[in-house]
Amino acid sequence: MSEASLAMADGPIAAAGETQACRQELLGLLRPGSPGQAAERIEALIERLEQLQPADLSVQAAQLAGVWELRWSSSSQPYLAVRPWLENLQLLDPASGRALNLLRLAGPLGPLAGIGVQARIAVAPEPPHQRVSVCFERGGWLGPQVGERRLQLFREVQQGYAAWLDVTVLDDELRVSRGNAGTLFVLVRRPDLELAAFLG
Repeated sequence: MSEASLAMADGPIAAAGETQACRQELLGLLRPGSPGQAAERIEALIERLEQLQPADLSVQAAQLAGVWELRWSSSSQPYLAVRPWLENLQLLDPASGRALNLLRLAGPLGPLAGIGVQARIAVAPEPPHQRVSVCFERGGWLGPQVGERRLQLFREVQQGYAAWLDVTVLDDELRVSRGNAGTLFVLVRRPDLELAAFLG
C-alpha cells in the first residue's frame, strides 16, 4: 500500500466510516424492542460521536426543526423515562423561537390528549455553537385537533432558573443533547409527525 493510501486509511475516509458505524450501532440500540439498552455502551458511542461528528448550530440550526422523540436518557426522572407505551416528544421550531415538550400515549390514543410544556428557545451565538437557551412559558393539557384548532388548557409556568441544552450531535435522523442539570438525551427524528400540527 502506498503512503498516500495509508494516509487516506487514517484520514477523513476512515473517520467517516467510523462515524457511520457508531451511528448505526447507536440507532440499533435505540430501536423499540431492541434487547437491553446497555447504558455504558450507549454513552461510549455518544462520546465517540461527539468527537467524530460535533454539532455546529451556526450552520445546522435549521436541522433542529421538526418533531423528535426521546429514545434514551441518563435521567432517573419518571417523565424522562423511555417506555413502549409512551411517546416523549420534543417539537422544535428555532426559526420562530418556539418549542414544545409533549408526553402522550403511544398508538391510536396518542393524538387525543397529552401533557405539554411550551417554551421559547434561542440558539446562543457563542462558540462552540451548540447551546440552546430554554425559557418555559406555559404548561398543561393538549387535546385533539378540532377543525383548524387544537384543544388545549395551559397555564403560565414560573421558571426560577436558567435552562439550556447543548446539542452535541445533530443530523437528519439523530440528535444528542446535554442538559443544564447534566442529563444526557438521545432523540430520533419523527418524520411521520408534522411540526405545524402542534405549533401551527
